[in-house]
Amino acid sequence: MYFAVIDCGTTNSRIYLLDENYQIIKKGDKKIGVRDTAIHGSNEVLKLGLEKLMEKTVLSAGLKIQDVKFAITSGMITSEIGLIEIPHLWAPVGINDLAKNIKVVQDLEVFPLNVPLYFIRGIKNYFPEKTTYKDIRKIDFIRGEEIQVAGLISLYPKLSYPVTMVVLSSHTKYIYINEEKKVCSSLTTLSGQVYEAIKKETFIGKSIKGNDIKKDSNYFNKDIIDTAYDSVRNAGFLRTLLMPRFMEVLLKTKWYERELFFNASIVADDLIALNDFNTFNLSLSRNFVLVGHKIRCKIFSYLLNKYCENIKNIKSIYDEEEISNLSIEGAITIAKKAGYIKEKE
Repeated sequence: MYFAVIDCGTTNSRIYLLDENYQIIKKGDKKIGVRDTAIHGSNEVLKLGLEKLMEKTVLSAGLKIQDVKFAITSGMITSEIGLIEIPHLWAPVGINDLAKNIKVVQDLEVFPLNVPLYFIRGIKNYFPEKTTYKDIRKIDFIRGEEIQVAGLISLYPKLSYPVTMVVLSSHTKYIYINEEKKVCSSLTTLSGQVYEAIKKETFIGKSIKGNDIKKDSNYFNKDIIDTAYDSVRNAGFLRTLLMPRFMEVLLKTKWYERELFFNASIVADDLIALNDFNTFNLSLSRNFVLVGHKIRCKIFSYLLNKYCENIKNIKSIYDEEEISNLSIEGAITIAKKAGYIKEKE
């Protein structure tokens, strides 16, 4: 028996093909995501991209599409710019809730291959029916990170809860997991997309782009990070974004010093969002798990320890395989709870 896990995000998608022992036998990735739907005004490009990626992954494993019993999927693929829009669950939500609410779809109009899709729902913060824009800071949701939460709970049983899980990707997602291991709320910023947009679409990109001066892969300068943090707090994020340009033209700094400053500026602004945990009457968790790029995890860990009170434990997960395992293990865990996959004997 073979099944697949589809991880469809904003800009990239990955497919993992697993056997009956839950071992990955093949994986494939493609730069296709829900952003393509937003750009083209139709999800046909996304459908075609995922279809081709699935076919290529399966065929490269020496199998046929008919050999794939089902595919578990989650994330932005369940949004209005994905394959099919599936309503979020109201927080708080645990693994059992996710399992009970899987939506099974086998429809060639939704996905052009004759493979049942098991859609795992996202989670939205609770807010009253009459909520208006005046309470907009209380509103948030996740799509895809819920299976990473399930993976975290399964793979790291010794973690102390409550935990604030920080997923650093095309967005920054703060996810509060309570003592009962349920997602209570989330907070989202546009950090990753802002990083890409500034790097590619503004003249600041020139100042942080690598050149023939090689960077030490372990380069980490606390003074630069503290300076960026101070600037964001006192001069604002937008003015701070200009400073890598000043550093290049007027101070003759190295490109990797400016890149670190730029990354630290985004993290410093991200940390301001933590204040909004107060809007949910939640105390800031003393335990953090950071998931994402190594340098961003290091900057986050440093700034959390230095500028946030009562931080107890910070765990960082930045190895690409370890990050992938969160989603794969989470999908398997939820499917097991739902009875779609049997426990190993």
